Amino acid sequence: MTDAHTQQAEQAVDQQRKVQDQVDRADKAAGEERSFSAMQAGGREYPVPPLPAQHQDKPGSEADLDLAPMYDAPFYKGSEKLLDKVAIITGGDSGIGRSVAVLFAREGADIAIMHLDEDEDAEVTKKAVEKEGRRAIVIKGDVRDRVFCKAAVEQTVKELGKLDVLVNNAAFQVHAPSLEELTEEHFDATLKTNLYGYFFMAQAAVPHMKPGSAIVMSGSVTGLMGNKDLLDYSTTKGGIHAFTRSLATHLIPKGIRVNAVAPGPVWTPLNPSDKQADDVAEFGADTPMGRPAQPEELAPSYVFLASPHTSSYITGEILPVIGGYGSR
Repeated sequence: MTDAHTQQAEQAVDQQRKVQDQVDRADKAAGEERSFSAMQAGGREYPVPPLPAQHQDKPGSEADLDLAPMYDAPFYKGSEKLLDKVAIITGGDSGIGRSVAVLFAREGADIAIMHLDEDEDAEVTKKAVEKEGRRAIVIKGDVRDRVFCKAAVEQTVKELGKLDVLVNNAAFQVHAPSLEELTEEHFDATLKTNLYGYFFMAQAAVPHMKPGSAIVMSGSVTGLMGNKDLLDYSTTKGGIHAFTRSLATHLIPKGIRVNAVAPGPVWTPLNPSDKQADDVAEFGADTPMGRPAQPEELAPSYVFLASPHTSSYITGEILPVIGGYGSR
């Protein structure tokens, strides 16, 4: 090595240390713990952690949540994107399903609200749809039952006249502390609800759908990235993503589009009925945006994928709405 090379190396070290010193001074000036404010980029401000610590029994009740989810999207203006369409929404009583029902109605659709046993929540959603000037019916039952799914579709067609959009959204989620403690009953309940339920509903709906119809699935960030505490749930959501892509190709000859929304953490009854109260308080805090989404922040994605006016050339896609990538 020549003296010139040695001098260049020393200069590089000096430059690196100068940059390091500058950053060290900036760190000290700001303090080792820099404050972080959760990102607010919507039409109104959304709650940030810590959220009210609470736990619910399954399947969860929006009416009983301490801190009501924000679903009505007051700044969202409809423009007839779904005018005179008829949509079925499973898990339509609360959470994302309720917000999707309201925005679909605002876009001109009549809604069949399917739910398990959350009667009060379902009635609130029905009234919210009717407030938008559209018709709504409520259908109670278990999507794990193929016979019920077929009957629900037939009831929708009979009472609302047709079927244009299916939103597969009902879900079961309970964390497992370890692989060994994930029981067969637990695993089976998750798969039956999240995979069989989606399959049964699609199988029942497709014969009634015409070209231009759409199916929108609720996937999850857990199906994209996995989750160490949600082995079964993540498995089903990954399966839903694969089902979406496969069914989309399968239904192209029929003119029916199939897509999925993959939400990150969203403030709905699903999570307080899964997590312990202390964990609920910090729900969504680890996202890059520093907070969970509210249902009204997800619902426009469902409108986009359901409407033939906004996504006619989109099928088989998984749309992540997860509050950013990476960690903060």
